[in-house]
Amino acid sequence: MGNKKVFDTSVQLMKYNVLRELVRRAYEGGLENAYIEIPKIISPGPKPLLRCCVYKERAILQERIRMASGGDKTNPNVIEVIDIACDECPTNAIYVSPACRGCLAHSCQEVCPKDAITIVNRRATIDPEKCVECGRCTQACSYGALIKQVRPCMQSCKVKAISINENKKAVIDNNKCIMCGACVLACPFGAMVDKSFVLDIVKLLQESENNTKYKVYAVIAPAIVSQCRDGRIGQVVTAIKKLGFHEVVEAALGADITLWKEGNEWMERKLMTTSCCPSFVRYINLNHPELVKYISHTVSPMIETARLIKHTDPTAKCVFIGPCAAKKMEYTLEKTGGAIDLVMSFEELQAFVDARGIDTATQEDSVLNNGSFYGRIFAKSGGIVQGLLDLAKREGIEGLRPVVMNGLEQCRANLLKLKMGKSDNNFFEGMICEGGCLNGPLCITHGPRNVVDVDKYGNEAHEKSIDNSVRLYKMRYGEEE
Repeated sequence: MGNKKVFDTSVQLMKYNVLRELVRRAYEGGLENAYIEIPKIISPGPKPLLRCCVYKERAILQERIRMASGGDKTNPNVIEVIDIACDECPTNAIYVSPACRGCLAHSCQEVCPKDAITIVNRRATIDPEKCVECGRCTQACSYGALIKQVRPCMQSCKVKAISINENKKAVIDNNKCIMCGACVLACPFGAMVDKSFVLDIVKLLQESENNTKYKVYAVIAPAIVSQCRDGRIGQVVTAIKKLGFHEVVEAALGADITLWKEGNEWMERKLMTTSCCPSFVRYINLNHPELVKYISHTVSPMIETARLIKHTDPTAKCVFIGPCAAKKMEYTLEKTGGAIDLVMSFEELQAFVDARGIDTATQEDSVLNNGSFYGRIFAKSGGIVQGLLDLAKREGIEGLRPVVMNGLEQCRANLLKLKMGKSDNNFFEGMICEGGCLNGPLCITHGPRNVVDVDKYGNEAHEKSIDNSVRLYKMRYGEEE
């Protein structure tokens, strides 16, 4: 899967260190002393690694252990804030930089609607008690000396679910949050954290007694190919099996079936949105309830794959491995029918593999050939539409006018057009993460290379159409569907 050096940031590395040590102890012993011993191992002192003092560093690490152990069970959100880690960002939204020239115009002062700006010693001074952060002064200054600062977590949250409380700590409004995890990726101090279920996965594997009591299947997202930095995808599959999984199945198989179902569904409805991205679906439910009727009734590839597995093996347990924070929410929804038992991120998989001492680069290749070209490219924005257009061409489907909505801003704009009856499109592919799942917040690495990797992975698929996946689906379900 790669080594710890491949992470984009030190925040990810810190999370990795905690997860790796926690998984190691779950197998080798010492889990009962994790809160005391792990912080001292990662931050031995006497000098701190990242924070003001070693004691604060260890206190934050204890909170990271809590999140790695499942977090607050009473909080339905898969994202939580570590309060003690959230204290380094600027608290004043408008900052007067050294570029202030003490000019005579005082344009900033003149445009302020709350008289929050005074001139002291020929420099603008802002009263934070009066300032309403409207930003007019930043636009009025000829020198650009006044800067509107927005905390990274707030800036990343396009649904405005994050606010700052009286203690200057970030707070998540669960009634607005779509659990996309953008804040997790954006926070430079790692204060926004996704809950981990790695200990539950360890328990699931151990209690299977080497897959004799029940079989544990890993369902892997196509985006995994972009995360293989020192091993081929076939080697990663072997490494996953060595963790104790009975079999590894591509979610691309379920993507093929989803594509087929959504194509048939569109022919009946003539106007619909996709349902593969759980954050996109949640965004519609929370912000555009009148558009819920247009959401596809087809479940996501993750669920479709797991349903097929469990239909074939009723005793099976399924763990999804992917880049998405929202999948940790989706699998618990009633509509999924318990198809997925647990979810693990790519970051967590890296820690799991390393904790078990498995060197991915030295493994033999396992065969992985479940999905088609189109199923594999579901990982990127536009992949669903690309597959649907091919299906329409081959099946003689006419009248399809799709739009690819890449990121929340594009989703918002196009959904508003649909809401107002001003859209020329009749099929709406929505992905909240810009670029698609291949840039999910829980990827190990992010960037343009991920798109190249996924395209290459798609082209390597033996099946160039979804036909065999659909044939398998029909064969498995027979007359039941």
